[in-house]
Amino acid sequence: MTIICKQDVISSVADALQYISYYHPLDFIQALEKAYNKEQSQAAKDAIAQILINSRMSAEGRRPICQDTGIVTCFVKIGMNVQWNSDLTVQQMIDEGVRQAYTNADNPLRASVVADPAGARKNTQDNAPAVVHIEMVAGDKVEIQIAAKGGGSENKTKMVMLNPSDDVAEWVEKTVPLMGAGWCPPGMLGIGIGGTAEKAAVLAKESLMEAVDIHELQQRGAKTTEEALRLDIYDRVNKLGIGAQGLGGLTTVLDVKIKSAPTHAASKPVCMIPNCAATRHVHFTLDGNGPAELTPPKLSDWPQVTWEVGDNVRRVNLDNVTKADVQEWRSGETVLLSGKILTGRDAAHKRIQEMLANGEGLPEGVDFTNRFIYYVGPVDAVGDEVVGPAGPTTSTRMDKFTEMMLGEAGLTGMIGKAERGPATIESIKQHKAVYLMAVGGAAYLVAKAIKKARVVAFADLGMEAIYEFEVEDMPVTVAVDAEGVNAHQTGPDTWRVNIAEMAK
Repeated sequence: MTIICKQDVISSVADALQYISYYHPLDFIQALEKAYNKEQSQAAKDAIAQILINSRMSAEGRRPICQDTGIVTCFVKIGMNVQWNSDLTVQQMIDEGVRQAYTNADNPLRASVVADPAGARKNTQDNAPAVVHIEMVAGDKVEIQIAAKGGGSENKTKMVMLNPSDDVAEWVEKTVPLMGAGWCPPGMLGIGIGGTAEKAAVLAKESLMEAVDIHELQQRGAKTTEEALRLDIYDRVNKLGIGAQGLGGLTTVLDVKIKSAPTHAASKPVCMIPNCAATRHVHFTLDGNGPAELTPPKLSDWPQVTWEVGDNVRRVNLDNVTKADVQEWRSGETVLLSGKILTGRDAAHKRIQEMLANGEGLPEGVDFTNRFIYYVGPVDAVGDEVVGPAGPTTSTRMDKFTEMMLGEAGLTGMIGKAERGPATIESIKQHKAVYLMAVGGAAYLVAKAIKKARVVAFADLGMEAIYEFEVEDMPVTVAVDAEGVNAHQTGPDTWRVNIAEMAK
């Protein structure tokens, strides 16, 4: 009989969440390096380079890879011969570990979990509770798989009840383009097949805990139905040409994982959940001999990748840029931004909408006229930082507010990640505005371009408050120009054709 102590669980969970906040799994980094070396699309190659550089910087600085430090998911397998020395439940022990990890003074992690999801959506302030799946198994140990899942990728989850004769790979091939780029490809696809609807979703999430091994599978060949399906889907999805950050390229997925369960004869439940470029998970075992020990990887294990902006870069001073200036910018070009920008996410936009509708006007100190807004919810600063990791959030969520921000608030440009919808692109074109894309999954790198930061409104919203950032040479790509030309459309379209030609 093994006795597992309460504090060992709490400490192990807290340490693991800190660990994965700044260390990518090395198998993921190695797969990303292979994709970088293979990539022929310059836009995609630049994006992967920034992700790899950001990963190394985070490992060195022990600061979060991404500003979205995720919602915690935990798979706990408890041996039948385990006895607990604890006055807390397993859920409560894990939640306490989450609290300690996310409020760690040396490396505070962003609190993103809200309670009352259908109502007030009030932030819990410590990122608890975690989503915990418990399974009783044979043995005398406790195995824990823990991940911090970002909202941008989680939101792209797709679920379907297929007919028994339907082709899963065909459904995936049709569905992935509908997911957009908000999940920050290149990443992994986790697919659950069978069981019931909720079982398929749990299988998909659990599959994402596995190591990247698609290249080894390609070399040895498939031995099971699931392995053959993995290879088929991997090939089909990468032929779509979506590429890194959705800008078009050779690699959209680094691996495809599949777990299945027996199902009803009339059913074929399928759930697909992507992991983003900030893939974060770790596994450990408790055997009664104290908390888990996690061995830090060696910095020499990271590839020596550099990124230069090139000679054709456009440098812009945001403090004096005009609507006429932005009309010269072209979709796909690189721009380095300097000057002052305002920030705002979902909650801030909703509050602005309510204030304008009520005739209140904007808060004192907030004027969007001829300015740029950055869709971001940063991590709190530590030490001499002016702000913590501050990468972009998914811009699509702000689409319903865009006409208001451009037409009523007077905004000139927006900065975020992933694509915009057709109505938003039309609004951008009509108002001769511009949408710029920063690389998702490069939050620590982006933060280094922010030289000053202050909250100017809605401080009660925490990370969703409106900040004013002063930036210097912040790298972005023109995703939608003033003529409505959309890099998230033209890039994948071009590379889909290129890949087909290369296959011939």
